[in-house]
Amino acid sequence: MEQAIAHSKKLIIFTAPSGAGKTTLVRHLLSRMPGQLAFSVSATTRERRAKETEGKDYYFLGETEFKRRVDAGLFLEYEEVYKGTIYGTLRSEVDRIWQEGKIVMFDVDVKGATNIKAQYPENSLAIFVKPPSIEALEQRLKLRKSESEESLRKRIARAKMEMEYEDNFDVTLVNDVLSVAKDAALAIVESFLLPKSSSTKMDDNKSF
Repeated sequence: MEQAIAHSKKLIIFTAPSGAGKTTLVRHLLSRMPGQLAFSVSATTRERRAKETEGKDYYFLGETEFKRRVDAGLFLEYEEVYKGTIYGTLRSEVDRIWQEGKIVMFDVDVKGATNIKAQYPENSLAIFVKPPSIEALEQRLKLRKSESEESLRKRIARAKMEMEYEDNFDVTLVNDVLSVAKDAALAIVESFLLPKSSSTKMDDNKSF
């Protein structure tokens, strides 16, 4: 049974190095709390992959259109994650979800998460999903069998940089055993969404 929660325009931000498992945890939470949480669909300039759906996985924009919307102030945040590949959050996504009376769920890179947290410091929860080690992260990426040696090298190098952002977020969640991480993620989010009178204040950068 889901607990009573406060719908006061809150945001939940999941971020992590690529391969740490944040997307799996976000999907788990959305499946467990469909009436409360809604996913913020990011926009990107990268090519759509075979199993991806426009408007569900991403909004796929050409680089010219993406930059036009940036210039028009339509993005809450954006970043060129890899050369020529830009990701960003449209302000209209946040408004759409709040108008539905739901809480916004983000799955974004560390710089995007930092920017969103800075704009909504009081009503957002930023969770940094951390792999047990860089070695474990590299092994997970290899198991995907979707990376060339060059792209794998770039992802690992970027992951090492992103790990330095850990202290910027409210909570660190180590994803070692997935089932344990799922339970911890659900507990963290439910605690945050409870009315203030019945929730416990989290310590700065509390780890799980």
